[in-house]
Amino acid sequence: MGKQILVNASSYEARVAILEDGEIKNLHIERQEDRNVVGNIYKGVVKRVLPGMQAAFLELGLERTAFLYVDDIIDDPLGEDVEYADEEDEGADDYDDRDDRDYPEDRDDRDSDRDDRDYRDTRDARDTRDNRDSRDSREGREERGPRGRDDDRGRERGGRGRDSRGGRGGRGGRGSGGGRGRRANRYQRGRRGRRQKRDARIEDLIKEGQELMVQVAKAPIGTKGARLTTHLSLPGRNLVLMPMSKHIGISRRIESDRERRRLRDIFLKKIQPKDVGFIIRTVAAGKSLRDLKADADYLIKLWNRIKRVGAKAKAPAAVHEDLQLSLRAVRDFLTDDVDSFVIDNAKAYEEVVDFIGQFMPRLKNRVKLFKGPSQLFEHYGIEAEISRALGRKVWLKSGGYLLIDQSEALTSIDVNTGRYVGSKSLEETILKTNLEAVKEISYQLRIRNVGGIIIMDLIDMENPDNKEKVFRALHEALAEDKAKTNILKISDLGLVEMTRKRTHEDLVRSLTEGCEYCEGRGYHKSRQTIAFEIFREIEKEALNDCKNIVVFAHPDVVAALTGDELTHVEELEDRFDKGIIIKNDPNFHVEQFEVFGKN
Repeated sequence: MGKQILVNASSYEARVAILEDGEIKNLHIERQEDRNVVGNIYKGVVKRVLPGMQAAFLELGLERTAFLYVDDIIDDPLGEDVEYADEEDEGADDYDDRDDRDYPEDRDDRDSDRDDRDYRDTRDARDTRDNRDSRDSREGREERGPRGRDDDRGRERGGRGRDSRGGRGGRGGRGSGGGRGRRANRYQRGRRGRRQKRDARIEDLIKEGQELMVQVAKAPIGTKGARLTTHLSLPGRNLVLMPMSKHIGISRRIESDRERRRLRDIFLKKIQPKDVGFIIRTVAAGKSLRDLKADADYLIKLWNRIKRVGAKAKAPAAVHEDLQLSLRAVRDFLTDDVDSFVIDNAKAYEEVVDFIGQFMPRLKNRVKLFKGPSQLFEHYGIEAEISRALGRKVWLKSGGYLLIDQSEALTSIDVNTGRYVGSKSLEETILKTNLEAVKEISYQLRIRNVGGIIIMDLIDMENPDNKEKVFRALHEALAEDKAKTNILKISDLGLVEMTRKRTHEDLVRSLTEGCEYCEGRGYHKSRQTIAFEIFREIEKEALNDCKNIVVFAHPDVVAALTGDELTHVEELEDRFDKGIIIKNDPNFHVEQFEVFGKN
């Protein structure tokens, strides 16, 4: 079936599903009243500086103030960063892959995602700046090469790398061949000023009341505001403009040395950008000077317009908003390996066709307007998969099942054999269930966009070889995940601890809301528990001077008091020589009650 992009667009919601061989690889949902703000540029006002956290909160005009970490501030954007680093390997197509030093109160996320990279359309540019800043070495969390992303480079080229799978991979290790060490040293020598910046303190860089041009690096999640950066970047089809830098980078996924040299020469000799930097994206491979020049000119004009708007705007104000989801899908996902781009809205179809005509006309014939008798997502089975992803229990084809419970701190996944009884031995039954489970877990993590700490409770296996088989299967299943993951070996208790990059609000929190009745707990006190609480209140009230005690409660609780628990009510009446009057109130919550004395 190949690779397909499906776009369900309406006036109230846009949904994009990316399919490979009929299986959902990514799902993105954007609602009109809650438009995605990642990539938007704002003129904000510093509301509070926190020296103890080396962070600040800015007012952008959004629902909540946004968070700016000290490493995301450029104090001298066009200073010493002038050396072209054409050999720099950029994660041009790692969607949502930027450094995630999270909110100061978000200890869980920081611990789980500390080396991750989280961004959307601007991932290429910010990845470059993160390399130059060497942020990870500042906190001593990982040994890395001089340029700060050696392990990530190994992950892309040689099988995921040490960061994401616990072992060095491919060409990513420090001191790996090909002369990278020499190039890295040359690059590092031009970064002395940047290294000194790591010692800067936020109170010396910005002050309360100051106005700043910032870009949203991470969308608000839960009760947390947006994550900001002053490392502005503007993505185009073939390039990403970095207006605050003079660095030139080339996507690491362009592996042909000849093509890399060709693109480098085009930029350095023909385009010759001044006072700005660019990342050459993967899709630029094979593109002509005309294509690249047109993209560069468009982005520079866009940046000049943003500067003019920003100069006139009164903070807090939005200066630039990113494209709507359907057009972002074209820009970021429509490549030569996509067989079809199907959209079900005529107006959105025309917008997409016009957009493709400007930037990638040769792919225009791959865009199709869906006119089937059923709805697009129903026709391809996406609706059923979304409903399945919102459930707590997920059945496996064998008859086993997963129980997925998400909390603020972590996500736990329990694996059970269920109806599957196997045929030969218990160990074989457990092995087959676990192998099927880890593949389904990888799929559920992607479609649900689960991030943070994840604990998998696999069925206990006695054979060490079987444990290794299951771990390898999980490793291979997660290799297709765009979001960065870090997994640990199966423990003696049969647990797998892992983290997955938290990029956006997960599917469950996006499409659901906490139960008002149980306050999101998923349960409430039993009628018997409430009845016993009422008895204790009656005992306290009986010490006062009154003839009767009146109880108001929910009808279900009243039914318990006048039914199964009536004996205890009569005992209390005899014990305190007081009448107990029980009345129901259907407006009460099941846990709510009132007890008071009456003469």
